[in-house]
Amino acid sequence: MRHHAARDKIAGRLTSAGYVPDRDLSTAVWLMENLSRPLLLEGEAGVGKTEVALALARAHDTKLIRLQCYEGLDQSAALYEWNYQRQLLAIKAREIQSAGSEAIEDHIFSEKFLLERPLLAAIRQPKSPVLLIDEVDRADEEFEAFLLELLSEFQVSIPELGTILATTVPHVVLTSNGTRELSDALRRRCLYHFVDFPDVEREARIITLRMPGIDAALALQIARMVGAIRKQDLRKVPGVAESLDWAAALAGLGVADMKAEPEVVFETMLCLIKTAEDKSRFTREVSNRLLGEVA
Repeated sequence: MRHHAARDKIAGRLTSAGYVPDRDLSTAVWLMENLSRPLLLEGEAGVGKTEVALALARAHDTKLIRLQCYEGLDQSAALYEWNYQRQLLAIKAREIQSAGSEAIEDHIFSEKFLLERPLLAAIRQPKSPVLLIDEVDRADEEFEAFLLELLSEFQVSIPELGTILATTVPHVVLTSNGTRELSDALRRRCLYHFVDFPDVEREARIITLRMPGIDAALALQIARMVGAIRKQDLRKVPGVAESLDWAAALAGLGVADMKAEPEVVFETMLCLIKTAEDKSRFTREVSNRLLGEVA
């Protein structure tokens, strides 16, 4: 039962930091911290994967370092670069002072001219940060292989400076929307959790947590309605962030009971419906039907 208590403690810390986890996610975070392993979170866009890392950083009162992945991302953008402009200025200044080429080289390839990018910065913090490697599936397989090596050793080799060992090991969270199949090697290196859209009760808790002034009954109505909308044939399914936007809109307009104000409910759907195709499908009739079923 010890792991139950530890899991519940993690859940409490995340909730206090603004994220309501389910039991499986709390267990995954507990294992990540105890085993010092990266945690891969996979799921649809909008389910709150990135928010897990943000809440984890708040829970630990530590720095969040984010690497946003994209097609064509390379080591220099993720790891380190040299400040070429400052190096050129330093070269000119040293040449004026008649410094030798070796002395100039030693000077310009020193820490003073090194630009830390997220991966290098993450292993040089005095306190373990949360390293968020966001949408890793957008990067290519070559970068994934490089990332695997870094996550295995937590050290970086810089030809001009030598090997830099990690000052502290970061808490690593990777997210993937599943646009590309990740390698077996990366999956083996990581703990894994699939993040799904929250159920109605959990989403209502999220809304009341993030909007302390909202009526609990309204939050539950919103969660039920959003859950029903997600079951429709939509191109872009609304995520938790959209639910919170909609809740803020309805509460701001003074709505106490959604069923009593169907016009306001439909007119504020722009918080949830984000494409022209979905807007044409989600008619007033559909809105009223779903409202009648869930509210």
